[in-house]
Amino acid sequence: MSSAAITPPIRVMIVDDSAIIRGLETRILEADKEIEVVASVSDGLRAVKAVEQDETIEVVVLDIEMPVMDGLTALPKLIAARPDIKVIMSSTLTLQNADISLKALSMGAADYIPKPSSMTGASGSQDFRHDLVEKVRALGVARRHHAGVPLISAAPKKSRIEFTKRERPKAEAPAVKPGPRPAVYKDKPIVLREKGKLMPSVLAIGGSTGGPQALFDLFGTLRDSIKIPILITQHMPPTFTTILAERIGRLTGDNCAEGVDGEVVKEGRIYLAPGDFHMKVVVEGSVKKIKLEQSAPENFCRPAVDPMFRTLNEVYSGRVLGVILTGMGSDGFFGSKDVVESGGTIVAQDDKTSVVWGMPGVVATGGLCTAVLPLKDIAPTVQRLVVGGEA
Repeated sequence: MSSAAITPPIRVMIVDDSAIIRGLETRILEADKEIEVVASVSDGLRAVKAVEQDETIEVVVLDIEMPVMDGLTALPKLIAARPDIKVIMSSTLTLQNADISLKALSMGAADYIPKPSSMTGASGSQDFRHDLVEKVRALGVARRHHAGVPLISAAPKKSRIEFTKRERPKAEAPAVKPGPRPAVYKDKPIVLREKGKLMPSVLAIGGSTGGPQALFDLFGTLRDSIKIPILITQHMPPTFTTILAERIGRLTGDNCAEGVDGEVVKEGRIYLAPGDFHMKVVVEGSVKKIKLEQSAPENFCRPAVDPMFRTLNEVYSGRVLGVILTGMGSDGFFGSKDVVESGGTIVAQDDKTSVVWGMPGVVATGGLCTAVLPLKDIAPTVQRLVVGGEA
């Protein structure tokens, strides 16, 4: 991972009908020297015009509910104008908006971020500030990575595009302490290992940025063919996980739901970690049960992949098949390490088909994977490993 700053900064456009939100998000993002907000507009139509005028915009933070042209209408137009652009959908935490955000992901949006329910929550939420900066930075790096653009290069700055007068909130948004820069594993070799010696008794799946669409594709092939328990941790807030479980359920014959504390783990059932809870598995007597915890976030996440993998490895004595899907960060690395050291097997999504090759990249280059595959090849590989033990 390079310690040099990303140059030029990642160029961002904010699209929101609230001038207060636009001003707040601008200050949060520009507190990071590796991010520059170059456009701030109040509706989808202005956003499309801005992208047509400025080909250097890399990431768009796009509100859903706006006058003139809403975010869902603007999204395909933005992607048509600039297929390489990365769009983060922004919405309040309602069932309707969570459903719309997941629909947007299937239409090409790269990620989503829940907006705070009030300005007090917005200015005071460290989680919101951290997530906004990290998502923008990770997607900007991923875009340059996939395009073969160096993270450090000379490029002149362009003037900011503004189609509306931006009003700034009176309260200053606290600066976000820069986190570790997104790791880029493009030049690091993938180190494969033999598959684990133990046949899997449970399938564990972890994902983050780009994960919902990857899960839809995965279960669109798997359907209900896997007869061992399946546990999923996807980095998502509450409400969003409810909708995600419903959508996976539609693909698998109503066989998926958010995990419930104390629920008995059953063969062939799919359990999704609910937002804001780590999902673990414990043994009570001889019965395996779901355990939900609101203990401290791990890897800045709750739910997190590591605690789920860690407890599954303990409870199933290494008989774990783990799948790491697209996502930023490194969540899942230590849990995967535990799994393979106990005789289990890890499969990861490849760089080309990942929205962000962070989580899968760190396990792939860390020598933990039996296979690193395009998304379309993961489901048949899982089926072979579960049924016959062959990758």
